[in-house]
Amino acid sequence: MALIASAGLWIPGGGWWIGLVLLLVFTSTSSMMSLTEAAMAHLVAGDWGRYGRIRLWGSVGFMLTVFAAGAWFEAFGMGAFPGWTAVTLAGVLVCTWWLPNVREATHAHADAPREPIGVALRRPVVRWFFASLLFHVMAHFAIYGFLSLYLDSLGYSKATIGALWAVSVIVEIAWFYLQGRLIGRFPMERWLVICAAATALRMAMTGGLGDSLVALVIAQAIHALTFATHHTASIAMVTTHFPGRLRARGQALFTVIGYGFGGVAGVLAGGAIAARWGFRPMFAAAAALGLLAWFCATRVQRFSRASP
Repeated sequence: MALIASAGLWIPGGGWWIGLVLLLVFTSTSSMMSLTEAAMAHLVAGDWGRYGRIRLWGSVGFMLTVFAAGAWFEAFGMGAFPGWTAVTLAGVLVCTWWLPNVREATHAHADAPREPIGVALRRPVVRWFFASLLFHVMAHFAIYGFLSLYLDSLGYSKATIGALWAVSVIVEIAWFYLQGRLIGRFPMERWLVICAAATALRMAMTGGLGDSLVALVIAQAIHALTFATHHTASIAMVTTHFPGRLRARGQALFTVIGYGFGGVAGVLAGGAIAARWGFRPMFAAAAALGLLAWFCATRVQRFSRASP
């Protein structure tokens, strides 16, 4: 469906048309992400070191695509963008056809009883987890949506901006590769607390110390905690509280609440704040969101200790 919808990029149209095409494309790819994470969490069976060694290839693919496509567009212009989109989505489609058709035993019978998701959602630890996720991802859209514009306004060159983005992806890959040795040192709930505190620190450093290249490098390096570690801890939480047939629905909620509601709200609010008051107040607001995520994460940790 994503590949078919991307054909609309070849048809000339205004902003509304591009918006409609991208809505159809990302509705399909977002759904695929939830199913992929659910299947991978089941296959690794709690071996988060193995999960990291698989997940890092998403980061590698992102970095390679950015560098290769960026160089192409720089040299030949954006006219080939629909072609790049079609080729990459076709590659994803071929890979999905190669996946083995493995089913869980409890899923083999279509008449198996459907487990109610409301039981999981009524647990305080689950509600606080989703609240922490919402604020955590919302804060990050100050980086995803506006970091390049902010650095450009401070006079950094495009090469420096690209290098700073590369720092975040490199530390992300390194963490995923090494997390089997590191992530078991704390419970997943404590990692959520640590990652949220790191998010508040990262946003404050980015906004307050933007004139210091050293500070920006350190802030980008914190991405290993604020994204990679947080992502693994979140997937582990979803796997724990949404077992069996609930797993895919739990992953879907993770995507919708975090990167759906949190992403849209983060970009809209960040854009409004930056347009009215500038980028530094926007990063201050993102730091405040990180503190809200930290508070919610402490509640997750508290209720996790209190529950069986």
